[in-house]
Amino acid sequence: MVHRLDAKVAANVTRLKGKVAIVTGAGSGIGRAIALVFGREGAKVAVLGRRRELLQEVVDELNRSGAEGVALPCDVTDAGDARGAVEQAETKFGRSNVLVNNAGILSVSTVESISEEEWDRVIDTNLKGPFLMSRAVLPAFRRAGGGTIVNIGSVLGLVAMKDRAAYCASKGGVALLTKAMALDHAHEGIRVNCVCPAIIETDLVKGLFNESEAGRAARDARIGTLPLGRFGRPEDVAELAAFLASEESSWITGAAIPVDGGLTAY
Repeated sequence: MVHRLDAKVAANVTRLKGKVAIVTGAGSGIGRAIALVFGREGAKVAVLGRRRELLQEVVDELNRSGAEGVALPCDVTDAGDARGAVEQAETKFGRSNVLVNNAGILSVSTVESISEEEWDRVIDTNLKGPFLMSRAVLPAFRRAGGGTIVNIGSVLGLVAMKDRAAYCASKGGVALLTKAMALDHAHEGIRVNCVCPAIIETDLVKGLFNESEAGRAARDARIGTLPLGRFGRPEDVAELAAFLASEESSWITGAAIPVDGGLTAY
């Protein structure tokens, strides 16, 4: 959980001061952590997702910490919703400088076990969503004189795992979409990078391992694949996203960076 900083501390940590960020899938987990870290770093944050009540909780937390936020319900797989959310964020805050494409879903399946409908749902959310949101934000970035897109991909966009066919395909697409957009828009002062986490301790992941003996054994076995000996935390992803959104990373674009406890070092 991201702990709220008091106003005095928050005022001294402002890597993103003056920036307006749009974060998708921001109602919980990694997206929530990103929104709160961005607020801590001085950004104004538009938090996007499907459930208004969760988004409003994040905005309330931002406001209590002295940051500014707005809740914008949005289905990232719908082009009209994507355009509308970007327009609302720009109207609310005057500009848009950063987009974090975080919204995503998991599918445990092979190409034989997954239905066509489920395949489409995974690709639409994980790959089409970043495409639609990125396309929607580009005009706002140009009006602002440049911008930064941070895609939240996955280590499974770099290497594969059993029973993750659709997920790997979608996240592999995100990694290469990142590189293609970086090349297409570098001349406009628009940078595009991808964060590739391994397993992160979110409510979704906690639900994968029950409290039975078998569940605990499965959890321990999964942790055993990670050289650093623990699952990632939402903050691990959020801090890298903040760096990539800031001017500290001004000469980085087209990168797909693992945040994986050493998993891909094997």
